Amino acid sequence: SSYLKHVFSDKSGKEMKELLSILTTNHTFFMREAKHFSYFQKTVLPYLEGKVKDRDLRTWSAGCSTGEEPYTLAMIIDEYFGAKKLGWDTKILATDLSERALGIAVKGRYTKEQVASLPDVWKVNYLSKTDGETFEIKKRIKDEVIFRQFNLLDDFPFKKEFHVIFCRNVMIYFDYDAKMQLLEKFYKFLEPGGYLFIGHSESINVNESEFKYVMPSVYRKPD
Repeated sequence: SSYLKHVFSDKSGKEMKELLSILTTNHTFFMREAKHFSYFQKTVLPYLEGKVKDRDLRTWSAGCSTGEEPYTLAMIIDEYFGAKKLGWDTKILATDLSERALGIAVKGRYTKEQVASLPDVWKVNYLSKTDGETFEIKKRIKDEVIFRQFNLLDDFPFKKEFHVIFCRNVMIYFDYDAKMQLLEKFYKFLEPGGYLFIGHSESINVNESEFKYVMPSVYRKPD
């Protein structure tokens, strides 16, 4: 009780941020739930390439933790478009509640063990070796990801809808009401035909939501 009084009396908000950083789970890794990334590359991107006429491809990694997910998405997009990427805006918004996790993400440095699951060609194309045990995401991939602190329970400030939202293994920590409110906001801020990816341990009751089921942990807003 004494500590809580201290947290709520700290007008700067620093102690509250520290508490939230300690309490929130930041477990993630490259290529986590790899079938999602395969579906994103083989099905979602070809669909969006034909659909997005203004070449402004908007992807959001919500609950990005230490950056492995958005960087993986950036690598996939770069590999998919190749030379065709010229003229496209493919920047990815990556948000998380934890300042500590975001600090790691912005640096983009990972151990040899952490990048072991990445394809060898990606390690050559998208990583720089800083020493024998540490790799850093190359600048051109870093520049594709915009990291911001954001609480998913707050009102969404976005001016445009997204084509793809990844929010994986986040809603398992929400109660039912908070989860449904978040899903309503995701639906509102998805373009028609847009995709929502959630964690394999999560699900959406399509009878209680306007989302359409695509495959396990992948849902879509109807066109």
